[in-house]
Parts: sequence; structure tokens; C-alpha cells
Amino acid sequence: MEIILLIGALIVTWLVFTWLVKVVKASVKTAVAIAAVVLILQLAFGISFQDLWATIQDLFSNIFGR
Repeated sequence: MEIILLIGALIVTWLVFTWLVKVVKASVKTAVAIAAVVLILQLAFGISFQDLWATIQDLFSNIFGR
């Protein structure tokens, strides 16, 4: 009985670990993409992060009415 419980625990642990790796990998890819877009906007057009953030806040306030 204990060996079955151990095998089940190892399988669940492996599934959680692989899911966590996928989530972290996707998060890092998204963060790098955002950083690249912000850097391109700064270098190519002189748009600062503060300008971009203010525009994003205005967009969300217009959509959600805040």
C-alpha cells in the first residue's frame, strides 16, 4: 500500500513541477517581450515608460469607466 502511495505522490509531484516550469517559462517570455517593446518605443520614438503607462491607464479607465 505504501509503495502505491509513494508512486502516486511522485506522479503528482512531477505533474505539478512540469506545470510550474511551463508557467514560469511563459511568464519570462512575456516579460522579455514587454521589455523589448518598451525599449523599442524608447529608442525609436522617444516614448518613456511613464508616457506609455499613463496611456494604458487612460485606456483602461475609458473602457471600465473609472
